[in-house]
Amino acid sequence: MSEKTTDFGYKQVNVEEKAGKVAEVFHSVAGNYDLMNDLMSGGIHRVWKRVTIEMSGVRPGHHVLDIAGGTGDLAAKFSRIVGPEGTVVLADINDSMLKVGRDRLVDRGITDNVRFSQADAQHLPFPDNTFDVITIAFGLRNVTDKDMALRSMLRVLKPGGKLLVLEFSKPPNPLLSKIYDGYSFNVLPRLGKLFANDANSYQYLAESIRMHPNQETLLQMMDKAGFENTDYHNMTGGIVALHRGVKP
Repeated sequence: MSEKTTDFGYKQVNVEEKAGKVAEVFHSVAGNYDLMNDLMSGGIHRVWKRVTIEMSGVRPGHHVLDIAGGTGDLAAKFSRIVGPEGTVVLADINDSMLKVGRDRLVDRGITDNVRFSQADAQHLPFPDNTFDVITIAFGLRNVTDKDMALRSMLRVLKPGGKLLVLEFSKPPNPLLSKIYDGYSFNVLPRLGKLFANDANSYQYLAESIRMHPNQETLLQMMDKAGFENTDYHNMTGGIVALHRGVKP
């Protein structure tokens, strides 16, 4: 019987191996993650995340889960919004990224209403109906079984709770798509080599973006998982898309 495989960038690996290989990438990039995000996006990732927060509808007293929360930039902003009556859980499967995020939030004095969890999006370790809002920014494409992860997120959302998925996507304009491909495969690995001494990890990140479902496919996956009122909003010409869905 053949072993089940999945994509790791453009390579095929055994399903059991993918999480470990993704972990190696993020152990490698954790220390330079914010710097590289700024370099790769020209700082525009901050705008994408601000739009995500605005469209989340998070209010004081809410309980928020930020999956693949990495270095904690979304969690820091949510912490201020939810206030002392709310909570924010910064979750990441990668302990190196989680440590960077925790250290950054502690350094900024953001500790009172933030919790930390090393968690796999496919098997979220929280009770049913816990969170008002869940966000996952630039993390879903690294998950081995995205359908399982979406069902797990649905389970821990409260009825009426909202999921927001911010992820690189597919520009509908062919010219922009061609320019974007050229940038991703020629410039990103060089930036990784120059600033993080790690071209291979950024080659994987570029490939993982191309292997991620396009806008309509991800929308259908959210519908299939059980979300309602699903929609998406393209940003920067569709280089990034923000998907939203509500738990019935």
